[in-house]
Parts: sequence; C-alpha cells; structure tokens
Amino acid sequence: MKTGWVLAQEDFDRLLHWLDADVEAAGREYETIRQRLIKIFARRGCSEAEDLADETINRVTAKLETIIDDYEGSPRFYFYRVAQLVHMEYLKRPRPPEVSCDLSAFSEEKEREYECLDSCLERLSSDQRELVIQYYQKDKRAKIEGRQRLAEQLGIAVNALRIRAHRIRSRLQQCLNECLEEQTVH
Repeated sequence: MKTGWVLAQEDFDRLLHWLDADVEAAGREYETIRQRLIKIFARRGCSEAEDLADETINRVTAKLETIIDDYEGSPRFYFYRVAQLVHMEYLKRPRPPEVSCDLSAFSEEKEREYECLDSCLERLSSDQRELVIQYYQKDKRAKIEGRQRLAEQLGIAVNALRIRAHRIRSRLQQCLNECLEEQTVH
C-alpha cells in the first residue's frame, strides 16, 4: 500500500470503473459493497464499523493499480478478503480496560465529556463544525441520503466527504482527549 496515501478523485474513478463500466451501476455496486462491509464489521462487534469499511475501501483502491489487470472474479470478493485482514488488525489493537463505576461518577464523566466536546467544536471553523454535525446526523438510509446531499452541496465525491469528516473527527477526538486529560489533572 502507498504510504501517506490519500484517495484522489482519479483513484476513486478507477475504482468505480473496476466495479462496472456503467457509472450508475458502479455507484450502486460501491454503495452495496460499503454497506455490506459495515454490516460485516458490525456483526463482528467492531465499534468503528464505518471507519473500518472505509479503511478497507481505501486499501483496495490503493492496491488497485497493481491488481486491476490480473484480478479475475467479482471485485466484491477482493474487498471481503481485505476486510478480513483489516478485522484481524482491529482485533490486535489495544483496548482500554473495562471499568465499573457508580452512576454518579458516570454522569459526572459524561458531563465533562459534553463540556469538552462543546469546547472542541467551538475551536473548529464554522464550516468544519457544520460539516461534521451534518455528517453524523440521522440513521440508516436517511444518513446515506444526507451525506450524498452534503457531498453535492460541497461539490465533492461522497468518499472525499468521508475523508474530510474523518479528519475533522480525528482532530475532535484528539482535542477531546487533551481536554479530558487536563480536567483529570486539575
């Protein structure tokens, strides 16, 4: 896989062409594969099913240039094989220990998390804040349609939107962790 690789529109177009020569059919196949990957990861108990599905798609897309001429069979099977590898890596990641606590400590912790989240959201530009809030709204089909509309409004591909949202979310998570750490120290 290319190191430091970021999905470009040209790479995404190559992926769609590999899935089907017809652009509309390729788009449907892409969404079918992505939703199936999310279900696979969710059924396996992965808390980050969407992120793992996107990671799988990105890895396949990054490798596509070297496999496209020789690969035979349905592209779905290649995605599913890469998903198995991504899942094994996920299982090897260290997990935070499970801690039991009383309800009052839990509610205080949640309150601190919400305060930190509000503070971190305020640090984002208004465009970034609006994007991440819209991106993570709704459930199931409404979420998919909302993300498609948001991508159209921004004039970018849905996968480019996913990458933007993921980057903003990563920054928010880092900010949130730092904020909670500061509160613990004080």
